[in-house]
Amino acid sequence: MLGFRVVRNPMLRILVFTLALVSVFSDCTPAQAPAASTSISATIPAAQQIQPAELSKMLSSKSGAALVIQVGSHIFFQEAHIPGAVYAGPGSQPSGLQALEAAVASAPKDKLIVLYCGCCPWNRCPNVGPAFQRLQDLGYTNVKVLYLANNFGDDWVKKGYPKVH
Repeated sequence: MLGFRVVRNPMLRILVFTLALVSVFSDCTPAQAPAASTSISATIPAAQQIQPAELSKMLSSKSGAALVIQVGSHIFFQEAHIPGAVYAGPGSQPSGLQALEAAVASAPKDKLIVLYCGCCPWNRCPNVGPAFQRLQDLGYTNVKVLYLANNFGDDWVKKGYPKVH
C-alpha cells in the first residue's frame, strides 16, 4: 500500500487516508448491516434483550455471575468496555464467531451469557445478530443481548455505567 509521504496530491492523500479508515472499521459498516427485513429487532426477541440499567445492577450485585462478551470492534473494546467482559471479535466475521465459540466452550449450556457490541445503532449492528444466532445454534439457553439503541458510548459510557479503559 502507498504510504502517505508517497502520495503528493492532497485530494488523493485524503482518499488514501479515508480508505485506510474504512478498512480499520470494516467490521461495522452500514454496507454489512442487516437488511431492513432482517433487522436486529426481528432476529433477537425482546425476551432475550437486556437493558443497560438492568445489566449494570446485575453486575454490581454479588449474584451477577453472567459471562459478558463483546462481539464488536477490538478498537472499541480497547477504548472502553464493561468490567469483566471478554472480547470475542466481530460477530459478523467467521473469526469472531470462532472466538465466541472458544469463549463459551467451558460454560454450561444454561449459563447466563450477555452479548454486546455497541458499534452503531441497534437496528444497523452487523455483529450481535450472528453472535446470538450462533449461541442459539450451539444450544445455549440463557443468552441475552445488551440493548444499546445508539452505541456503547451514548448508551453505556455517557450514562455513567461502570467501564474499563
